[in-house]
Amino acid sequence: MRNTYETGSGTMATDDAPVRFETKIAFDTKIAVLLRDDLETWQRLNVTAFLVSGLGTVVPEVIGEPYEDADSTAYLPMLRQPVLVFEGAKEALAAAHAKALSRSLVTAVFTSDLFGTGNDRDNRAAVRAVGRDALDLVGLAVYGPRNAVDKVLKGARMHP
Repeated sequence: MRNTYETGSGTMATDDAPVRFETKIAFDTKIAVLLRDDLETWQRLNVTAFLVSGLGTVVPEVIGEPYEDADSTAYLPMLRQPVLVFEGAKEALAAAHAKALSRSLVTAVFTSDLFGTGNDRDNRAAVRAVGRDALDLVGLAVYGPRNAVDKVLKGARMHP
């Protein structure tokens, strides 16, 4: 899959061409996180990090190449496209969750119960203990075709 970049001058470039910083990148997919609007700042950051952490294990093409500085120090690769962060009320998360599942989009959930656990095993057990429609969602990550993700997030607002 090749991405097309719209340059500031209106010309198009491909992945192989250099792209200036001010270039707007047009991906055909979208990574979005929807956070409940009543979370503390530390919770928003924590939930966002947890939600996007698994994406590359299921959709490896979202991961770019490893980084390296001028001294040849190696760094981990990161997501190759932006993560858009939205917020909404509890009802907006429930609606987005239902829409994402009905469209078979790649989805990650973070429930309020996970703030009280301390490890991955207990996190998974907390989610498994509650039915899909009864999950107390505080965060949701969605990945898929841009237009499908936009429909899932309809009514949510960009995080300030």
